Amino acid sequence: MPVLAKFSGIVIRLLCVRSLGARLHAFHGNSELVVGLGPVKIIQGDVPDSVRRLVVQWAREHEIEALKRWNVIQASHRAGGTTS
Repeated sequence: MPVLAKFSGIVIRLLCVRSLGARLHAFHGNSELVVGLGPVKIIQGDVPDSVRRLVVQWAREHEIEALKRWNVIQASHRAGGTTS
């Protein structure tokens, strides 16, 4: 899972499993939040509300960029390559 961002003790990574669709995993301490893209929606997680708000805001602001990255990685996987 490539790292897309680190801020406020949060690490946001991009999950690249085609069958699951584009989604972000945000880690904060021992907590994790899974956020779907296209549209941005919380799938599951147990992070504090303040972290949830920051991650959702970040996802909305960077959704197009993250989806482009996800598409590039998917195309690379279909072509037999690997990209982080």
